[in-house]
Formats: sequence, C-alpha cells, structure tokens
Amino acid sequence: MSSIYQNLVEKKDKLAVVGLGYVGLPIALEFARKISVIGFDINAQRVEMMRNQIDPSEELEPEQFEGCDIHFTALPEELKEARFFIVAVPTPIDEHNLPDLRPLLSATRSVAAVLKQGDYVVYESTVYPGCTEEDCIPLLEELSGLKFNIDFKVGYSPERINPGDKEHTLAKIIKVVSGCDAESLDEIAKTYEIVVDAGVHRAASIKVAEAAKIIENTQRDLNIALMNELSQIFGNMGINTYDVLEAAGTKWNFLKFLPGLVGGHCIGVDPYYLTYKAKEVGHTAQVILAGRAVNDSMGAYVAGKVVKKMVAAGVDIAKSRVLIMGATFKENVSDIRNSKVADVVNEFKDFGVNLDIVDPHASSDELKHEYGFELAEKPSGLYNAIVIAVNHSDFVGLSEEHFKNMLTPNGIVADIKGVYRDKFNSLNYWSL
Repeated sequence: MSSIYQNLVEKKDKLAVVGLGYVGLPIALEFARKISVIGFDINAQRVEMMRNQIDPSEELEPEQFEGCDIHFTALPEELKEARFFIVAVPTPIDEHNLPDLRPLLSATRSVAAVLKQGDYVVYESTVYPGCTEEDCIPLLEELSGLKFNIDFKVGYSPERINPGDKEHTLAKIIKVVSGCDAESLDEIAKTYEIVVDAGVHRAASIKVAEAAKIIENTQRDLNIALMNELSQIFGNMGINTYDVLEAAGTKWNFLKFLPGLVGGHCIGVDPYYLTYKAKEVGHTAQVILAGRAVNDSMGAYVAGKVVKKMVAAGVDIAKSRVLIMGATFKENVSDIRNSKVADVVNEFKDFGVNLDIVDPHASSDELKHEYGFELAEKPSGLYNAIVIAVNHSDFVGLSEEHFKNMLTPNGIVADIKGVYRDKFNSLNYWSL
C-alpha cells in the first residue's frame, strides 16, 4: 500500500489548504508548484480574486500564481477530493482577551464533513498546547463518524510566515512538524519537505509543537514589553531610549529589541492563549500577563505623551489637530488586525483631539468596519502634532522641511519607532 506522501507526489491524491489568508495562500501556492492542491476559503469574493491571480492580502505578486496546479473554491463539498488537509485559519482573541476558537472549529467542521478513511489533517493555526487533541480531534470524530488514529491521522505544524518579510519565506524557514504517531510524523514531515528547503524539525508530540509556536511569540512579546517599560523610565529621566539601546547593543549577548506598539494577529494575541491554558491547569502566568499589560497600554501612553506636550506648548486641546501616519499593525503591509494604532486613535478621541489618519496600505472601509474611524485622502492644513505610528517605506526618508510645512509653529513630531532620530535639527521631536 503506497503512502499518502507518495500519492501526493504522484498526483494520485490532492492536498487541500483550508483558509487562504496571509498563512494559507503562500502554503497553497508553494505546494501547488509540486503537487495538486485545492485552495478553500469561505469568502467567495476573496476566492474570485485568487482565481484572477490577485492576493487579497496584497502580499504575493500575480506571477507567483503562475505554474500552479491549484483549484480555488468556496464550496466545502469540493474538499471531498482531498486526502491531506492543512487548516490555516486565524485564531484571534475576544474582547475579554480569551481564545476565540470559532474560525478553527468552523474549519474543522468543514473538514469533518468530507473526511474519509486514510485521510490526514494537519493544523497550522496557533493554539494553546492541547487544543488540537482536546478541541479539534473530538469534533472530527463526532462529525465524520470515523475513529482517530484508526481511520484518520492528525498532526500539527505551526506557521512561521512573517507578513511583509520577503527574506524569511516559507521555503527558507525550518518547519516544526508533529504527528499523532511515528507513521503520521514521518508522512507529515516528508510532505512538508516537498516545499520547505530549510528542512523540518520533528517535534516530540503535537503538544510540544503547539507549545513551541506559542512561546516563540510570547518571548518576543516579553522582550518588547521590557523595552517599552524602559522607554517610559528613561523618558522620565530625560534619556533617549534608542541611545541607551545602541550603547548596550555593543555587548555581544545583548538582545536587540526595540520599543513600540505591539499588535497584529500573533505577538499581541498568542500569549493570551498560553495564559488561558495556564490558568486552566492552575497557574497564573504573572510575568507573561505583566508584559501583555505593558504592551497593551502603549497606545494610550503615546497619545497621553503627545497631549501633554501640546498642553505644554499652549495648545487648546479641543481645537487641536493631530495627523497620525500609519494605521496597519506593522510596516509595509495592509493587515489591520489587532492594530494598536486604534488605541492611539481612541485615546486622542477621549481627549477631544481632532484627527486625520493616513495610510497608503490600509483600507479605509476595513478600518471603519473594524475600529470606527476612516482614513483621510491626504494631510490638509496645519497640525499641532504629527504621530509617525507605522514606519511604512512611504513615511521614511522625508525631509525635515516636509514636516515643518505641515506643522504649526512649535508643532510636535512623535516618532514611535525612532526612524527620524538624530535627523531633525529644529523640530520639537519625541520618540519612545
């Protein structure tokens, strides 16, 4: 009996990717250059765009769709043709910072409805350790009528795609893989090796793979939280944080993290999955939650600092005008999920500040739907302060004169990422 890997390579079987966002679409196209793929997404409008070689996430160029053996569909029944399923849907948090598994469980239901004897299901969505086995597998069994480990196999291989990063692409990043037994681990590892040139790391278990992914982002979150707290301390001391980090960074083992807004669908979310599960097993994750609290407060901190500086400059806050440059969660992407710029906007609004927000990458309609504010077409008139919230390439390298022409006398430039540090001579400049 031939293996599922062998059948995929020989195009006797098909692989399906469920969820075609920032993570799913690159994986689907990478596999489709080598094997036969079904790309499934519940959003028919997005599917139609992909059929026309357009990436709705604006990450991939049209030519990256060429030469791919892929069928895009929004019809769940068309998943029946697949034997190997990769689930790559978002795993957000709700308004209480608790895991929202609805997209994951919905995708699991779609797979369960077409699951056949001998099929494989591999989850890529970031979850807490135990989620695959405790939440997903029972649902697969219940809805399919099949028995786990006897009729079908399951694995977990966390995504490591970094939106906007053209260097660390899927093929170049070592892929962590896991399976429910030795046979499934081997089949899943060989399948991913079809597209991952950097190779795979075979994790000891599904739970280990889930935990590995979640601590990758938790570690970054905590390190950035430390930088954010240091920036507040040094700010009160009148010391520039970036100068301090530059000096400290000359030591060979100093970790080079920077302060800033921590949003997005990974770093600002994943630690809450871990703290949720920690609480369930009787542990309060004090350090992780403290870091989250620091990072979640930074939007309000930035807006508060700017308001204080405007007050000190004699500005009537009720009549003040502030320009915010950037609304996405990070530079040079269109993704607005969990953008902490929204926190800056909301804090300014609470102070009664009049705002214009510009962003060449973000959708005004999406921002209106998600956060309740729209983009201005372009800056207009003079502003009491300009906040460079996201260092898009469009916003980097502008002249001091450019900012002067948009500011009132004594107007403030608040540069969250410090991209203009040491580049202005006469402007009222502040950074974290």
